[in-house]
Amino acid sequence: MPRKAHLLIVDDEANTLASLSRAFRLAGHEATVCDSAAKALELAKGKSFDLILSDVVMPGKDGLTLLEELKQQGVTAPVVMMSGQAHIEMAVRATRLGALDFLEKPISSDKLLLTVDNALKLQRLENENQQLRQRLGKHEIVWKGEAMRRVMAQLERVAASESRVCIFGETGTGKELVARTIHERSTRAAGPFVTLNCAAVPAELIESELFGHEKGSFTGASGRHVGKFEQADQGTIFLDEIGDMPLNMQAKLLRVLEEGEVERIGGDKPIVVNVRVVVATHRDLEARVREEKFRQDLFHRVYVFPLVLPPLRERREDIAALVEHFATQVCAQNGWKPVPFAPDAMEALQSYTWPGNVRELRNMVERLMLLAAEGQVDLGTVQMAMPKTSAGSSTLSGPVGSGPLAERVQSFEREVILAELKRSHHNMSMAAKALGLERSHLYKKAEQLGIDLRAMRRELQE
Repeated sequence: MPRKAHLLIVDDEANTLASLSRAFRLAGHEATVCDSAAKALELAKGKSFDLILSDVVMPGKDGLTLLEELKQQGVTAPVVMMSGQAHIEMAVRATRLGALDFLEKPISSDKLLLTVDNALKLQRLENENQQLRQRLGKHEIVWKGEAMRRVMAQLERVAASESRVCIFGETGTGKELVARTIHERSTRAAGPFVTLNCAAVPAELIESELFGHEKGSFTGASGRHVGKFEQADQGTIFLDEIGDMPLNMQAKLLRVLEEGEVERIGGDKPIVVNVRVVVATHRDLEARVREEKFRQDLFHRVYVFPLVLPPLRERREDIAALVEHFATQVCAQNGWKPVPFAPDAMEALQSYTWPGNVRELRNMVERLMLLAAEGQVDLGTVQMAMPKTSAGSSTLSGPVGSGPLAERVQSFEREVILAELKRSHHNMSMAAKALGLERSHLYKKAEQLGIDLRAMRRELQE
């Protein structure tokens, strides 16, 4: 046994209580027993248990009601349900109410002890993981400047509501982190936070991922699969890159948002789910609607509260704080001693454009920690770690091209606009905003500089 644990056993049969408590005590555990749900609730108020094992069918309050009220009381101990009258609906309901496992009586001592051991190990791992996240600040939003102050003010307002949120931002700006923060600051924080990247799942599998499937519903469906929406019941589902969801799936998602219920592939009845939906995309959804690549009715369903994340180049005042945060994180994860950054090294990091945004900065900090010599990160270390252009020079390099000033300026403007269009995946609205231009002005500027926008769009579609 991994360690001694204190268990609460709830059953209205005296023989069952006696046999189970004896088995646990012989295995080195401490067991408290009671014969009703009401007594169990009182015991759980005054004592902390490592695990609760409860029968389902009991006089008065049954085990499922007990499970529900334990969760309402804020009891975090894992709960394992057991019954001699088990059926699928009972097991499903117990799982949805938060039971860790469901065992059918009669239960062998070996199976019962193995289930308890696994439950205790899982609980210990979850506690350690939570402590590690808190210590390392993995899910902490780090900011200092005005751009993120406005975002955080909006986040605080919308988190307390049940409104759907649509997060816009370039790749690497932290859209999932913001979605997770919304969940953790909402009334659903005790529920699950479930994510799905719509662009990363093949079109033929996304329906199964979202809504689940029954055994034998299609070739390869060897067992029942619970979809993301069911997993997120009473919590939050985060649909990343929703702008890339196939059109046929958009119609099915729309029905779920309207009806509040899902149906597994091969299922014969709808399943009610209570889920808050947060979506994100790097694309211009309004443009996708005009191009008939995103349903207008779905757009109006998810576009309730838009939250726009600024790219890192527009929040340079946050870079020093982010570098310090990531450096502390990397050193703690690897057992390294902290390494200071020289002032000129930090200036170089703040002057870079960061096309990969915060994600790129995090990777850069880890690279710098590995390359640092003589107890600090200096300018030479940063220049060595920075990505190179095709010409082999650092992206921190200076003047562009040669010839008269006007030609150099035009060349530089062209390169900047092309780079921004590439970063925004030809999203003209986002590119114009990043460059501080009106959208119409950006079109005119591109034409003046000989940038063929139609050709670029064709290449992107291919």
